[in-house]
Amino acid sequence: MESPLSKAPQKRQVTIFIFLFLLWEVGSVTVKYSILEERDSGSFVSNLENDLGLGIGELAKRRAQILSQGNRQHLELEQKSGNLLLKEKLDREELCGDTDPCILHFQVLVKNPVQFIQGELHLQDVNDHAPEFLGKEILLKIAESSQPGTLFPLEIAQDLDVGNNTVQNYIISSNSHFHLLTRSHSDGRKYPELVLEKALDREEQPEFRLTLTALDGGSPPRTGTCQVLILVLDINDNAPEFAQGLYQVQVPENSPVGSLVIIVTARDLDAGIYGELTYSFFQSPNQVIQAFEINKDSGEIRLKKLLDFEEIDSYHIEIEASDGGGLSGKCTVDIEVMDVNDNAPELAMSLLINDIPENSPETVVAIFRISDPDSKDNGKMMCSIQDHLPFILKPTVENFYTLVTEGALDRETRAQYNIVITVTDFGTPRLKTEHNITVLISDVNDNAPAFSQTSYTLLVHENNQLALHIGSISATDRDSGTNAQITYSLLPKQDPHLPLASLVSINADNGQLFALRALDFEALQAFEFRVGATDQGSPALSSQALVRVVVLDENDNPPFLLYPMQNASAPCTELVPRAAEQGYLVTKVVAVDRDSGQNAWLSYQLLKATEPGLFGVWAHNGEVRTARLLSERDAARHRLVVLVKDNGEPPLSASVTLHVLLVDGFSQPYLPLPEVAPERAQGDSLTVYLVIALASVSSLFLFSVLVFVAVKLCRRRRAEPLGVCSVPEGQLSGHLVDVSGTGTLSQNYRYEVYLAGSSETSEFQVLKPMLPNLLGEGADKNTEENRNLRNHFGLN
Repeated sequence: MESPLSKAPQKRQVTIFIFLFLLWEVGSVTVKYSILEERDSGSFVSNLENDLGLGIGELAKRRAQILSQGNRQHLELEQKSGNLLLKEKLDREELCGDTDPCILHFQVLVKNPVQFIQGELHLQDVNDHAPEFLGKEILLKIAESSQPGTLFPLEIAQDLDVGNNTVQNYIISSNSHFHLLTRSHSDGRKYPELVLEKALDREEQPEFRLTLTALDGGSPPRTGTCQVLILVLDINDNAPEFAQGLYQVQVPENSPVGSLVIIVTARDLDAGIYGELTYSFFQSPNQVIQAFEINKDSGEIRLKKLLDFEEIDSYHIEIEASDGGGLSGKCTVDIEVMDVNDNAPELAMSLLINDIPENSPETVVAIFRISDPDSKDNGKMMCSIQDHLPFILKPTVENFYTLVTEGALDRETRAQYNIVITVTDFGTPRLKTEHNITVLISDVNDNAPAFSQTSYTLLVHENNQLALHIGSISATDRDSGTNAQITYSLLPKQDPHLPLASLVSINADNGQLFALRALDFEALQAFEFRVGATDQGSPALSSQALVRVVVLDENDNPPFLLYPMQNASAPCTELVPRAAEQGYLVTKVVAVDRDSGQNAWLSYQLLKATEPGLFGVWAHNGEVRTARLLSERDAARHRLVVLVKDNGEPPLSASVTLHVLLVDGFSQPYLPLPEVAPERAQGDSLTVYLVIALASVSSLFLFSVLVFVAVKLCRRRRAEPLGVCSVPEGQLSGHLVDVSGTGTLSQNYRYEVYLAGSSETSEFQVLKPMLPNLLGEGADKNTEENRNLRNHFGLN
């Protein structure tokens, strides 16, 4: 099959022809030419352009074409010069027989715009046949009693030529008893008659042998000869007589060979040899002798060959009945050949366009001629095609039809039509002819590419490889050939801040998308862009689709600790009162993960502990709580390593080290209260009231002790040169604590307690001595005690 590119010029020509065909014109011009038969092939007939009054080369531009009736093409047109030439040597006798004049009909089909011109070619006879007698000798019996002036008709000579070139005259050799006359039949045929000039005497001369010569009218004339044998007979006074002078009979053309046509009868009143009759054709043309035969004894006329109504529809025959005495009688038999529906209609295609652009308007597909050589109803025809096809038949002139589309066709609906043109006659039985043509609908770019989806979502894991195939888009085009070849492209970005050209690329041929760089979920979680699909038609058609690329998170970020900070200058120390109950909240490890989903699901666990079983970590929120009640035997200093792990695959983790100090001797208000489950707090309000009351009493007691200690210390140092502490009673800062008595702290030490402002539980962060030099009397006494205190809290 040819490529669509190679068909492009042809399509344009067809389109022009279709457009111009709408200017349909049936010409009324008839051109007539006359030419002698037997001229060589290629002989010049005439210049058609001059005859039609067209310009030079116009026939070539309009793609003129010669259409002949039947299957034989007698003429051809030379496109460049416009000359009409013989395509083959023409034989008038073969083409027309005895018909005169011999006219061959043809049509000139001129396209762009279409015009039919009727043409007639008169084929003139050439004297290329000599007269010819059927027999070499004519036997004529004449009674000796015949009177001078009696006429004796002779057999005629056959000449295939017509007009003046056929037999025009007869002559006979010189003799003393006869001369010859040339006469004409009603149909114009010449025949000879022998005239008796002088009485015969059988005893003197019983026979004569003469030469009969037939001459045609050609130049020079051609001749044919035949011997005439004349026998002189005794007296025969009764000539044969036929029962009818004219016989008329009808014979169906399909009658078999040997069929009886008619029986002619004659009678002779003479007896003996003079009453014996023989029948024969008299002066009959060649076609009669070829088609019929007569029984010379019975007068039966039978078929010698099959008749053909379309060739000869009637025969005129003269029959002669001769007796033994040389007398004869004649009759005429007219045979009418009855037409039988023995010829199916014929269809001759003159123009066929089997490739039509789909968007063309009403378009001529074919021009054809139908014919049926039968007569009457047997020759009447009707033409049809199948139903439900977008084509119609339009009659034009002289059995010409055009097959035309009803309107624009759609190749995507149907790309090919198989049309059966049926020609049926009205004979009995009906005969029909079917002609199949195939019409291809060529594609026009009338369908834009269509994406399989209006939007695409592509998933790609972050940290991908460069040039990774992340997905494909696909579009289809209902057209064909180049009109269906699709090119994919990235459309200009809508977001000016999105570096689309550095993120993805697309394969223009198959729509595959590739990532140009490694994507980072934490930097870009998703982005959108539009892609286009454009076909290769003219003009090109295109469509768009939306592509959304979703970056999938990979577990590439370990947990990050917000509290406690691991890069602080000093480690974070948590204080826990020894009186803390089981489940007491020591601190809370806070961590985040830049990943998402399960990669950011964190779990906490206690990796290491100075004393296993004393503390525990809640796995889901990182809260560090006491696992049991504290005792005096528990070490004062503990080191905990908490592991924070995400739920990725593989999991990533981070660890933090906590320092915990167990303290005692503090009043309960300064100690953080253990968190109580909301359900328990709501369910036991009495316990809450008791705790509040206990805290209030303890605070009042502690405040009183502090005031008392401060006043006492100031009085002791009143006389010292460093100055006197003049703290009014009741003005001591609330964050200074003097712990004395039976605990492990000396009564001469004060500690400043810094509370974490951001802590919800007001946990102790730092505990340091505020007045390390406030030593009164007996300072040396407490030196050992101070050393033990520092060792206890790890402050050395």
